[in-house]
Amino acid sequence: MPGKPLPDAEQLLQALVAKMRPEVGPETGLVGIHTGGVWLAERLHKALGLKTPCGALDVSFYRDDYERIGLHRDVKRSDIPFDVEGRPLVLVDDVLYTGRTIRAAMNELFDYGRPQSIRLAALIDRGGRELPIAAQWVGATVEVGAGEGIELKRDERERLSLALYKRSAPDVA
Repeated sequence: MPGKPLPDAEQLLQALVAKMRPEVGPETGLVGIHTGGVWLAERLHKALGLKTPCGALDVSFYRDDYERIGLHRDVKRSDIPFDVEGRPLVLVDDVLYTGRTIRAAMNELFDYGRPQSIRLAALIDRGGRELPIAAQWVGATVEVGAGEGIELKRDERERLSLALYKRSAPDVA
């Protein structure tokens, strides 16, 4: 993808809303993964008109590489303000890569109870899976180099954008 611009994050969000609307009911629980997934979950929650409050997870303590990479410098609080037991859930993340973050999120979700189902929505799927994880809804599939990453950003007006960056360490997503 050298020289090709990244897709517009706001347009991808609207595409996700259109794809999800027919399949997500008002009792569905949306759970975003900190930080970008939470931003997306909040926007999806509002656009889809869901009545179940939005949840948030920080999977730092559930990652399989925790001992190797240590604690991230900015650990957030996980908060699921609804009963997970028997409820359909949608896990929301900004960039789907190896699948290890999603595996960690599912492990943490089961600490809250046994959901009816867990489906996955991701703004970007960049391939490179190391685990058998697949998103049911994806805004776009984007290829980037092995030494590059994609980051979701949010400005002061809460407008979302995507940025490409050079990774200084091996990928851990």
